[in-house]
Amino acid sequence: MLCRDQVGALCWRQNRGVIEVLLVTSRDTGRWVIPKGWPMPGRSAPEAAAREAWEEAGVLGEISEASLGHYSYAKRRLPKRPLPCAVTVFPLRVEGLANRFPERKERQRKWFAARKAARKVDEPELRAIFLQVDQHPALLVEEAGTLDQH
Repeated sequence: MLCRDQVGALCWRQNRGVIEVLLVTSRDTGRWVIPKGWPMPGRSAPEAAAREAWEEAGVLGEISEASLGHYSYAKRRLPKRPLPCAVTVFPLRVEGLANRFPERKERQRKWFAARKAARKVDEPELRAIFLQVDQHPALLVEEAGTLDQH
């Protein structure tokens, strides 16, 4: 089966010198995940990732145009077979969280230290990205600039 491309936002902040990432629960299984979704016509990949972060977690902030990498997973689609997906991950520095956002009644959101977040997610490649930014926080800040969202 063909692998489908998605975009995701690694929503982060620095709290007392510790990099924290915001995870949300998936709507189907309640697993901890990052906000992600399909590319959007008329939006760049980072812009689409920032839009997903808004819809799924109420995140306001700046997204980088440079990705942190990719991870793969099987999107569960009952009663259909799982769909293989590859997610390009963009760092999004969180400046605020809205109380009202489109999926607020469908998901929970919670901050975790990056190292702990790595233990909360199922995908080994996403776990590796969290551990990488925990060890090298400078990866989260792109030299070339960021895109303002909202």
